Amino acid sequence: MSQTVKTAPAGAPAEASNRVQLGLSNRLLARPEIGALVAAIVIFIFFLVVAPSFRSAPSFFTVLYQSSTIGIVAVSVGLLMIGGEFDLSAGVITTTAGLFNAMFCYELGINLWVGAFLSLIFCLCIGFFNGYMVMRTGIPSFLITLGSFFVLQGANLGVTKLVTGSVSGPNTTQMAGSSSLKFIFAHVFQIGPVQLNITVIWWLIFAALAAYILQRTRIGNWIYAVGGNAASARAVGVPVTRVKIGLFMTVSFLGWFTGMHYLYNFNVLQAGNGVGNEFLYIIAAVVGGTLMTGGYGNTIGVALGSFIFGMTSLGIVYAGWDPNWFRAFLGVMLLLAVMVNLYVKKLSTTRKVG
Repeated sequence: MSQTVKTAPAGAPAEASNRVQLGLSNRLLARPEIGALVAAIVIFIFFLVVAPSFRSAPSFFTVLYQSSTIGIVAVSVGLLMIGGEFDLSAGVITTTAGLFNAMFCYELGINLWVGAFLSLIFCLCIGFFNGYMVMRTGIPSFLITLGSFFVLQGANLGVTKLVTGSVSGPNTTQMAGSSSLKFIFAHVFQIGPVQLNITVIWWLIFAALAAYILQRTRIGNWIYAVGGNAASARAVGVPVTRVKIGLFMTVSFLGWFTGMHYLYNFNVLQAGNGVGNEFLYIIAAVVGGTLMTGGYGNTIGVALGSFIFGMTSLGIVYAGWDPNWFRAFLGVMLLLAVMVNLYVKKLSTTRKVG
């Protein structure tokens, strides 16, 4: 007795799939940075139309500089948010770094390079403290770093006034090491009719490096894992504590870097500077597609968010409008970004046919 085995016609699929196949447009929308890219294009075209002075090459390079001063720290803040944490001390630590460098060297009469190195160590210690306290106590990073914010803000004002008798740090122009540090942190390249500040180059380098780490390395996978679900990440062997402390120290490092730029670009720092910038870093990250719940985003989007900030802050001035409207725009942009990011996150989690 024989059996007849029925076979599927040639070319027929072996089994049906109930997975959802996304179209090209949805696959593009599922990219974290696509919303920021579209917004950047729209805002750029808008200011080209309404602000004639925005159309010049020098104005564009000024926008790039403005974007870079926020974008450098925003890169690390974006990484930290992907890792599921916040750092509200990121704004004032830039001023702390510069004041530490200037006052330490001024009082002891030593080379500014020594002060810059010690300032770096001090800032890294602050980042380590923030990360360690978050992981050791379980207190939300919002509260830990809010405490650090107030401590640093008070120390910036109190120590500066105690040392100099005012709320301004010492002038570094005539101090040893000033010119070489200025070249690294605040040099301006003259390219024809335009000026390119070196911070723009550093900003692009840091953003590209962070993007590579996130997308191509084990550390990047760890960052997404601890931001998505720290308990699950720990269960599969991810060093959650080390990753999160490292992210806080990265914020402190790029805060120090930006502080060095401010010091050697202006030579004198006001002790009250930096307050409020922490929110600009967070807004740049959120507008760039980073979810505030962690585990999602990339630094290319954060760079685009910083560029949107630079365009808007200067575009309003170029258009001749009241600059006070800038804060209102930031609020609207943040709300829209949160809603867009949630939609993009939903698309990104939709499974495709394997």
